[in-house]
Amino acid sequence: MAAQNDDQAPYTHLTPDRLLDAVEAFGLQTSGHFHALNSYENRVYQIGLEDGGFVVAKFYRPGRWSDAAILEEHAFAGELVEREIPVIAPLPNRHGETLSIYDGFRYAIYPRRGGRSPELDNDEHLRWLGRFIGRIHGVGRAGSFQARLRLTPQTFGWQPYEWLMESGFIPAELRHNFQLATEQVLQQVDAIFEAVMGFPNIRLHGDCHPGNILWTDAGPHFVDLDDCMTGPAMQDLWMLLSGDQQQMAVQLRVILEGYQEFADFDYAEIELIEALRSLRLIHYCTWLARRWHDPAFPHHFPWFNTPRYWEDQLNTMREQAERMGQASLSRLL
Repeated sequence: MAAQNDDQAPYTHLTPDRLLDAVEAFGLQTSGHFHALNSYENRVYQIGLEDGGFVVAKFYRPGRWSDAAILEEHAFAGELVEREIPVIAPLPNRHGETLSIYDGFRYAIYPRRGGRSPELDNDEHLRWLGRFIGRIHGVGRAGSFQARLRLTPQTFGWQPYEWLMESGFIPAELRHNFQLATEQVLQQVDAIFEAVMGFPNIRLHGDCHPGNILWTDAGPHFVDLDDCMTGPAMQDLWMLLSGDQQQMAVQLRVILEGYQEFADFDYAEIELIEALRSLRLIHYCTWLARRWHDPAFPHHFPWFNTPRYWEDQLNTMREQAERMGQASLSRLL
């Protein structure tokens, strides 16, 4: 499949008529009603159906993923559902395929599932999340990705940083200090990953923050495997932690109680928490810069690319260097 690519405005041609026609080409009769959901990397819509039901249509950003990478995402979701793990997996179209194409756009259709945010100050919620992430990782260990990204200091740190330094986004008066601070952080990340070498790289959700978890009376379900990847198990755990080190240690202890009911956990990976946070910070600001040509980004992120933003990033890098120089959370567990 070849995706339509418009580098300056990749979704210009995804008009209301086209997105509804795509859903009907999939094999569903729409009511003509749709509602855009919060999504910036892709375009995601809740679509009303003629029978009164709803589905969610996700249109992949042109040029971002290969077909093979998308199909690995879908296959991983399917494996999890087969094992009754509550993940929202794509539906097959009339040809039995989960990846469809219409007028140059690649897309997938998902069942609509509601829910609320998990309560991360609730031990039972944390323990429950730990159990399900442990189950996800149990499946993740049983296979491997070939086309998805691997989380390393190089792919999520040095490469985005080098692109950013060549992009022209960083103000000239901050560039030298930003370079010094970020390179110090990345050198510390390299050292931490090297010190914890030997941890298993497994298939992960990859973006397991609270916004990608919906809670109902029946418990949590996980959405958006768009960033599933290969990496350390800690990547799916650290984003559920907040507060100071003592608070995070308490939260992690409860999460791991649930996690270890279904999967082993290498406690050496706790040393990776601040390194993983650093990589996410660098990757995130580079992601915004890479997408700045998309009209949706200046609209939704007006604070990006201001002198204040880059001053804040410089200070954040300095803070991360300090955090990685402190004793890790493991001493509190």
